[in-house]
Amino acid sequence: MNTRIKIAVIGLGYVGLPLARLFSTKYQTIGFDKDVKRVRELEKGHDSTLEVDDKLLKEAINKKGLICTSDINEIKDCNFYIVAVPTPVDKDKKPNLTPLYNASEIVGKVISKNDIVVYESTVYPGVTEEECIPVVERVSGLKFNKDFFAGYSPERINPGDKLHTIEKIKKITSGSTPKAATLIDKVYSSVILAGTHKAPTIKVAEAAKVIENSQRDINIAFVNELSKIFEKMEIDTHDVLEAAGTKWNFLHFRPGLVGGHCIGVDPYYLAQSAQRKGYNPEIILAGRRVNDSMGEYVANRVIKLMLKNKIEILKSKILVLGFTFKENCPDVRNTKVFDIINSLKNYGVEPYIYDPWADIKMSKQEYGVKIENKIPSQKFDAVILAVAHKEFKSLKIKTLLSKQGVVFDVKGFLDFDQIDGRL
Repeated sequence: MNTRIKIAVIGLGYVGLPLARLFSTKYQTIGFDKDVKRVRELEKGHDSTLEVDDKLLKEAINKKGLICTSDINEIKDCNFYIVAVPTPVDKDKKPNLTPLYNASEIVGKVISKNDIVVYESTVYPGVTEEECIPVVERVSGLKFNKDFFAGYSPERINPGDKLHTIEKIKKITSGSTPKAATLIDKVYSSVILAGTHKAPTIKVAEAAKVIENSQRDINIAFVNELSKIFEKMEIDTHDVLEAAGTKWNFLHFRPGLVGGHCIGVDPYYLAQSAQRKGYNPEIILAGRRVNDSMGEYVANRVIKLMLKNKIEILKSKILVLGFTFKENCPDVRNTKVFDIINSLKNYGVEPYIYDPWADIKMSKQEYGVKIENKIPSQKFDAVILAVAHKEFKSLKIKTLLSKQGVVFDVKGFLDFDQIDGRL
């Protein structure tokens, strides 16, 4: 199989690069990305997303197992194409399939008879066969399931997680025919140490992906709603969860912000699919509404604490610790910390953002915010711990505050005696 398969991974971001690096240990692999700057960075052996260790990346490139390119001609002689591009939602929370359409056009330009294309991008059931494959057919002139074949194997990358790396996470696979499904499963199982699960159809694999993150979203929404209820009752939510967690079958979720490219997005893909079939999902969208409201809720809680301490709100100075969507990674996609900042600005507050991990350029480009690379040497009326970066654990938070200043912990990360409030 090693001599027959030549892999092209289209999209070298948080998903595509780790996948390409892993496949390069067994197969000749070419990573393709339209972003020339990204490709040049990778060719030098550095991954700015920090998902692939520089040592592993350099090893893969130096051994010629992995070639990174932005030249479409270099992937024309591959026979196993993997699409790993982002699938965001637009401002109206509707799935934006543009990156998938563009990637499918690229595949259509290079795919040959008997080749396989596998999609990893998160989609709602039906997208692979009803939206993507027709593009490949149109551009290539080839006939689906006669001249070429397809599969779907949803990504399970967890940005910043160095324990559950790609080869240690069980992988779902599927194919457009039984023979294609078997081959696709063999290719993935040859590098995935945790093994694979071959789904009976592509649509089943697509559905499995969107419900994985929708389930987490709904559970987090539940504890976020509990946090709002218990705050009114003057009960600490974390104490309640700790007590309830002593039951053997209690599910352990904590309140917080739900952003990123998966949990905060995938439920909208499932909802869109349901609405196309004439069903309006209630629980899924209710969970989204709760979680999307948490940034504003945090800002309001902080303002109330400040008023309680007789702090003048207008032009007050608030330090926000962290801007990425999760701890210990530079990913700012769909970060809900932005909602906190916007809500604070509505009160006439001057927020300062400090994040040692965040992609400063992307933060400015996507959100128009300035990320400080060090904490300003001044006193703040409030400090909000928004992201639990490891660097924040050693901060002496109280020394950053004015006399009446308050500390709010979004993540339940700080010692209880350091804070004035938390979710």
